[in-house]
Order: sequence, then C-alpha cells, then structure tokens
Amino acid sequence: MKIAKHLKSRDILALCGPLGAGKTTFIQGLAEGLEVKDYVTSPTFVLINEYKGRLPLYHIDLYRLDDLNQIEELGLSEYFEKEGVTVIEWAEKLGELKPEFCHEIKIEIVSEMERKLCLSSELAAQLK
Repeated sequence: MKIAKHLKSRDILALCGPLGAGKTTFIQGLAEGLEVKDYVTSPTFVLINEYKGRLPLYHIDLYRLDDLNQIEELGLSEYFEKEGVTVIEWAEKLGELKPEFCHEIKIEIVSEMERKLCLSSELAAQLK
C-alpha cells in the first residue's frame, strides 16, 4: 500500500521472484493502495486483468508464456502507454521486450512467513 501512494500514471512495475514468493499478494496490497474496489486475482489463465481505482491498474501475468513471440503477441507496449499503473508478474520473461523505464521489484522467500523485497534504486528513491 505504501508503494502505491507514490505511483503515478504510466509507471511500470516488473515483479520477479519464484513461484509462491507472493507476487499476487503484493499486487493485492498495491491495488488496495490504488483504491481498487474489486478483488484482485492472478490472471494466470487470462494473462491480463484490468482494475479501476485512483489510477487504472493493469495486472499482467507471464507465467504460462514460454517465449518472446508469445509475449510480443500480447501487445504489452499498448499497456505501457496507457494512463494507469502496469504491474507484470514473471517480468524476467520479458527479455528484450522489457521497457527501458520500469521499476524492478524482486521478491525473495526468507521463510514461510517472511519475504524480502529488493526495489530498483529509482523506486526506492521515490519512496523516501
């Protein structure tokens, strides 16, 4: 929720971390901070969910995609240009399609109940 307060339109968050690290849970908190009223679920099968809030939230999940051609066919660049915040789970799969200006967040599993977030320096600076 704290990060959401500092986000602005056209911000892109690239989430990386292993299965079960809490990427979707992180996005649920982000959505709450963006005043999204809908319940946020992982778009693993539909690939992209859109939510209305203080800023629109575009939640993209690349888990099921295996190569850049499949990802490129999604037309993600259109989302990067929309007014709103775009959050991409499994962003490490973007490869060369990763936008130049995005905030990276790596989620590491410390224990069953604890996670460590590593923020890109630009995002960390915004939060100060």
